[in-house]
Amino acid sequence: MTLRGNILALGRSRPRIGNTVWIAPGAVVIGNVTIGDNSSVWFNCVLRGDTNAISIGQRALARQPTSTKGTTMATFLRIAIVAAAVAIQQASASAAEFPSRSITIVVPYTAGGPTDIVGRLIAVSMSQTLKTPVLIENVGGAGGTRGAGQVARAAPDGHTLLLHNIGQATSATIYRKLPYNVQQSFQTVGLITDVPMTLIGRTGLKANSLSELLVLLRENEAKLNFGHAGIGSAAHLCGLLFASVTNVQLANIPYQGSSQSLRDLVAGQIDIGCDQTTNTTPQIASGQIKAFAVTTPTRLKSLPSVPTASEAGLKDLEISVWHGLYAPSGTPEYALDQLNKALKRALKDPHVIARLADLGTEPVAEERASREVHRAFLASEVARWKPIIEAAGAFVE
Repeated sequence: MTLRGNILALGRSRPRIGNTVWIAPGAVVIGNVTIGDNSSVWFNCVLRGDTNAISIGQRALARQPTSTKGTTMATFLRIAIVAAAVAIQQASASAAEFPSRSITIVVPYTAGGPTDIVGRLIAVSMSQTLKTPVLIENVGGAGGTRGAGQVARAAPDGHTLLLHNIGQATSATIYRKLPYNVQQSFQTVGLITDVPMTLIGRTGLKANSLSELLVLLRENEAKLNFGHAGIGSAAHLCGLLFASVTNVQLANIPYQGSSQSLRDLVAGQIDIGCDQTTNTTPQIASGQIKAFAVTTPTRLKSLPSVPTASEAGLKDLEISVWHGLYAPSGTPEYALDQLNKALKRALKDPHVIARLADLGTEPVAEERASREVHRAFLASEVARWKPIIEAAGAFVE
């Protein structure tokens, strides 16, 4: 088993002073710290012969002295100092070599959906900075938890990432038996964008404004339905908030992703939905669906004729879908730092900015793209949504 960092260990019968080691007989230097059996340790610092002379190399042989007599504290200190120097050398070399192959960003929803669109925009720009292909893998299902679980189990080397939305925070409450911890199983890389949402309906619906829609819903509550991208998805959360604000309960129809629910809304198979502007702006502009409101405090430049929910009297129906990038817990700092730098550079890419603007959103400010701000924001969102979800009883066992 290989251990990373300055972790040193010895068998019970071996001498140990502070963070120093004896090298096992015939040991081959491998990596940073490697545990052999219960009585041997391999390390990148070599005691050669009985003279305790120190040497360093990528591959070396050494043996333990037959006696500890005459071994001075200075010798042990020399070992510890050289070991630390080697660890620093190795970390620098690893940082210089990252990334060593293509990077995969897992999007936990189907291709063509709003989170997928954000992911593909970011991937192209990051690949240019990192000088390696950044690929998108769609792993949909279970409200985004299937893809997130895949990344939580991935090797923590910075080459497998997760691009998730607000569902990363809410899944902590919705899923009672989540096989990972949304905060402890991942390391934050940075926030990307806050995407507004639109309350939408099929074109045949007999309502042309939010006020008319509310009257229609209250008169036909048992007959109308609400389609969304799956339990725990952003669209589902918008539906929960809408039901809480209006006190109208609609039949929920979950899909495997936003692209599928939007397709059925366009086809008139479902009545109402709530989805991100990155997914709905083209359909609204072309008249394929009706837009009743946007969930932002002010109107959007991309949809200037669509009123805010507050204008129609639903001031509490405000929600934006934030997106963030994650790596598995245990990913080295040098990898996280390089990924964060590439992400920040992507958020300043003119093409990314222009494309997001077309879809009714924009990149987050640079300070919000930091790893630390992302970590704190995730924790606050977990706390914010917990009582809303519990009040709605929207759980998955």
